[in-house]
Amino acid sequence: MTETLFALVSTYGLWVVAGSAFLSCLAIPIPTAVIMLAAGGFAAAGDLVFWQVLGTAWLAAVLGDQTGFHIGRWGGPPLIDAIARRTGRHKLIGRARETVQHWGGIGVFLSTWLFAPLGPWVNLIAGAARLERWRFTVWDVAGETIWVTAYVTLGFAFGSRLEELTDIVTDWSGMIVSAAMTVTLATLLALKLRKTRKMR
Repeated sequence: MTETLFALVSTYGLWVVAGSAFLSCLAIPIPTAVIMLAAGGFAAAGDLVFWQVLGTAWLAAVLGDQTGFHIGRWGGPPLIDAIARRTGRHKLIGRARETVQHWGGIGVFLSTWLFAPLGPWVNLIAGAARLERWRFTVWDVAGETIWVTAYVTLGFAFGSRLEELTDIVTDWSGMIVSAAMTVTLATLLALKLRKTRKMR
C-alpha cells in the first residue's frame, strides 16, 4: 500500500497531493499524511519543489474544509442526521458535535491536526451549527498550517528513510489521537458534572 502511494506521488506529483488533501477533508478515507510525507521526501530528492508541495497541500486542505463547512451550512442538521444514518458514523458525528458545542473555533483548530479523524465531521457540524464563517476560517487556517507543515517537513527532513518514518508516524499519530480524545472526553465529562453540581 505504502509503495503504491509513493509511486502515485512520484508519477502525478502535486495533483495527488492536492486531490488527497482536499478529499480527505470531506471524510473520504485517503491516507493523506502518508502522501504528504512522500511528497516531502520527493522534494528533498529534488523531484518536487518543497514550497510548492507545502502550498498545494495547505490550499487544498483549506478548500476541502471550507467545502465541508458550506455543505453543512447549506444542509443543516437534517443533512447531518441523514449522513449519520447512511454512514453509521453516529459516534464520530456525536463527538464532532460535542467538540463544536463545547469548544467552538478551538475545536475546529484541534480537529485539523490533533483530532484529525474528527476533522471532516467537525467541518460539517460547524456549518450546520452556524458557526461564524470568519471564526471557522481563522481557526481552520491556523490548524491546517500546523498539520501540513508538520508532515511535509518531516518527509523532507527524513526523506532517505521514508518507509520507516511512515510506519512510525502512523503508529504514533494513532496513539496521540487516542490519548487526546480520551483527555478531551474526560474534560467534557468533568465540565458537565461541575455544571450539574452548580445547578443543584
